[in-house]
Amino acid sequence: MTAQPRRIGELIRQGERSFSFEFFPPKDEAGEAQLWQAIRDLEPYRPTFVSVTYGAGGSTRDTTVAITERIARETSLVPMAHLTCVGHSEGELRTILDTYRDAGVYNVLALRGDPAEGPRAAWTATEGGLNHAVELVELARSHADLEVGVAAFPEGHPSAESLDADADVLVAKANAGAEFAVTQMFFHAADYFALVERVRARGVNIPILPGIMPILNLSAIRRQGELIGTNVPQDIVDRISAFDGDPAAVRAEGIKIAAELCDELLAGGAPGLHFYTLNRSKATLEIFAALQITA
Repeated sequence: MTAQPRRIGELIRQGERSFSFEFFPPKDEAGEAQLWQAIRDLEPYRPTFVSVTYGAGGSTRDTTVAITERIARETSLVPMAHLTCVGHSEGELRTILDTYRDAGVYNVLALRGDPAEGPRAAWTATEGGLNHAVELVELARSHADLEVGVAAFPEGHPSAESLDADADVLVAKANAGAEFAVTQMFFHAADYFALVERVRARGVNIPILPGIMPILNLSAIRRQGELIGTNVPQDIVDRISAFDGDPAAVRAEGIKIAAELCDELLAGGAPGLHFYTLNRSKATLEIFAALQITA
């Protein structure tokens, strides 16, 4: 008998705290070895799911499919593959969705994706493609019957007219069939809880998982923030900058800040935590140790 596919939204709604990890497709053999070491290190913590990102314009399509397929085949983990509208026609998106399903991957994160110029640049759809993540949600649900997650933005998407308009978009994605959302990284719990409140005020109870990325290097996190449209608040900069010149101390303070954020989120009722691992396990394991979370 074929096992029923494990669907992330259902797992989250079972009520236990959700822990999940995000990886990206490696560029070479050394990177692949590092990725699989991280997966093996984190697997004992029984995450609800692990996700694998999708390169700009589909540049990592084959690698993303291969990694998610291998996770489904060789581990106890539930894999979720990212998919974006960028660079694909609707027909190509249908083919990719079929490929995921046939590989045993039943969960996707449906994203509009950003233009090559960055998240604040004007959007131009691919010829024959889709314009919005909500359309990709509808396609994934109707064409391949996959479980669909979507992105959420505690500080608002860079192209959103307002926080309320941004919340309206998330609600539309939920109404189109999205079962859960994962936020971009952020640094103040109040921003996350305000987003949840805006969505709940609109009558939508979709689980929203907060995305966590510890600051291990201030300049690197600033660059990452610029790429996705997230600001590093001045109070966080001040805490990290106090240890400028001492990389080990900067890293330790970054872990401490992330652990404090996680603790506040869980205490405030967040359904779990989603960690942006950068294909390494050490920082996540250090945060778990600070939170007294054991495998």
